Amino acid sequence: MVNNTTHYISFFYLVGIPGLEKFHSLISIPVCLLFVLTLLGNSIVIATIKVEPSLHQPMYFFLCMLGMNDIFLTCSTSLKMLDIFWFNEHWIEFDICLTQMYFIHMLCIFESAILVAMAFDRFVAICIPLHYSTILTTTMVIKLGVIGLSRAVFMVLPCPLLIKRLPYYTSYIIPHAYCEHMAVVKLASANTLINRAYGISAAFAVTILDIWLIATSYIKILQAVFRLSSQNARSKALGTCAAHICTILAFYTPALFSFLTHRIGKNVSPSVHIIFASLYLLVPPTVNPLVYGVKTKQIRDRVLSLFSHLKITEG
Repeated sequence: MVNNTTHYISFFYLVGIPGLEKFHSLISIPVCLLFVLTLLGNSIVIATIKVEPSLHQPMYFFLCMLGMNDIFLTCSTSLKMLDIFWFNEHWIEFDICLTQMYFIHMLCIFESAILVAMAFDRFVAICIPLHYSTILTTTMVIKLGVIGLSRAVFMVLPCPLLIKRLPYYTSYIIPHAYCEHMAVVKLASANTLINRAYGISAAFAVTILDIWLIATSYIKILQAVFRLSSQNARSKALGTCAAHICTILAFYTPALFSFLTHRIGKNVSPSVHIIFASLYLLVPPTVNPLVYGVKTKQIRDRVLSLFSHLKITEG
């Protein structure tokens, strides 16, 4: 759709999963299931932490941040995807597309920052436990959250602003299930070198810095753990990190596959590109509450006690 006054495109057309349009109704089932599980699982974890005083600790405050971020990320992605799959509502306004793009990338960067903060929490708890309560105060937790969110907000902000300066005359079909930065940039009727350079630079800067910080924290943690004389103490220390490690793998592994198929896999079909890009956004928010619900004894016990209480009340 073209704006007759400026001859600029005012709407984009989101294809969904290219080449699999006939199966959109079928694909919507797992997408909807992941959406519901994300909302339900993260809401339960957040509510459990809120009502249980023993969970009012830095580690669980970071987990609440992660849960809320995952809910927003899932809503930003899944709702439009389901709109396409169920109602064939492929059209999306230019500014709304940029808004969706902004929030998806911003929330992904914030999620990465939360994982770094959680790694720092484990580092302090295991390597310098005597100073844990003085270092990771409530004020420090809030500061880390604000710094992570501010970095995400301001790092992604140039992306839509740089796109707004580009002319869009003829190309309006986005071969994607949601508005992604490079997919939108490619449709511009002008030189997009600045957009591409900034997008790649920002992505590499965030990924390399955050993975380096997480890796450094865990190298220090492993050094501290293997200095412990008791096997039981080692197992307990590593056990407190298990859920966080699973969350890191759930977030970065699909991202790595998505990046490799997009940049290197030239012979990979577009449908595979989009499926990996979608899994990167849909799977981690679903997995995180399940991992923490199973791996974290306090959360698991509290949730089980709540369900037991409900059954007794109903009985």
